[in-house]
Amino acid sequence: MAISFDLSGKGALVTGANTGIGQAIAVALAEAGADVAVAGRSEPTETLQLIEATRRKAVNIRADLGSIEPVQRVVDEALAELGRIDILVNNAGIIRRADLLDFSEEDWDAVNDTNLKSLFFLSQAAARHMVQRGASGQSNGKIINIASLLTFQGGIRVPSYAAAKSGVGGVTKAMANELAPKAVQVNAIAPGYISTNNTAALRSDEERSRQILDRIPTGRWGKPEDIAGAAVFLASPASDYVTGHILAVDGGWLAR
Repeated sequence: MAISFDLSGKGALVTGANTGIGQAIAVALAEAGADVAVAGRSEPTETLQLIEATRRKAVNIRADLGSIEPVQRVVDEALAELGRIDILVNNAGIIRRADLLDFSEEDWDAVNDTNLKSLFFLSQAAARHMVQRGASGQSNGKIINIASLLTFQGGIRVPSYAAAKSGVGGVTKAMANELAPKAVQVNAIAPGYISTNNTAALRSDEERSRQILDRIPTGRWGKPEDIAGAAVFLASPASDYVTGHILAVDGGWLAR
């Protein structure tokens, strides 16, 4: 029996898809056949154009996921435009850097509200639709959370980010346990050091960048496109028996 990575007829909702990893995932899902709604604070013009170039429907939903206030509206608008949500990718996230002894409550709350709290409640809202819709004998939905190497490690000068991404790993497993009997699979991808806006400061620090590259067996920074294949796999029927898993796409960093 052929393994299917085909997403034709599926509806996908991707948060934080303006650039970087989110954009690469949104476009890859469209290339695999899904119609895609993207949710974020800014107008993702390039992302929408790239999705439309695949001849799939592209929908923009403006929402600031720094709070849970827009969560239900995001799901409702995606459903109104796509007719269904089969795939949710929780990619929206922020990072704040400061020494541990100087780290502020504001930066702690901002990162955890965006990276963890909104992720959970958006997943909850989407999962209600997935479970209610149902589909005997097949997956009712896929939730893919974007974790981090700091789901497994502590990092330096990013305590709120490490806490939030550790939480993403835990809540991924918790959601998977409860939703698996309802035929909804929940998994996470933990990107390694990827060349995005979030890592610009690290890449511009010559010494720190060299230290990072020295530890990566593949010897290079990752590209957003390196995450896309893993996302399509976890969104597709090929992963129907995979749930509660955190897939590291890191060039071998954790193996080192």
